[in-house]
Amino acid sequence: MSQSKVINKPWGYEKIWASSSREDGYIGKIIHIKDGHRLSLQLHEKKEETILVLSGVLELVLQNETRILKANESFHITPGTIHRFCSKDGDCTLLEVSTKELDDVIRLEDDYGR
Repeated sequence: MSQSKVINKPWGYEKIWASSSREDGYIGKIIHIKDGHRLSLQLHEKKEETILVLSGVLELVLQNETRILKANESFHITPGTIHRFCSKDGDCTLLEVSTKELDDVIRLEDDYGR
């Protein structure tokens, strides 16, 4: 991918900055979550992702627990894991590297009616 692609979301934006040309390759994203906003409570059937907090504080809601991640802390999300990213105490920016199944999102709850 030669140019970054920014996708505006109701909670902030995603910037796709890397993409492997292989079918079984990877996607690199920067995810920016505005203060007080959160993504869908969701899971993926195939998509696997690892996040790294670049700035701010992330409340990571999982099926059985909630974790607080700060800058330079990471977490690996395997397929089938129920999760939600929430911004706490200001904007939060994440780096995400994942497999290429971008449409593999099963929303369980969503603040924006999607």
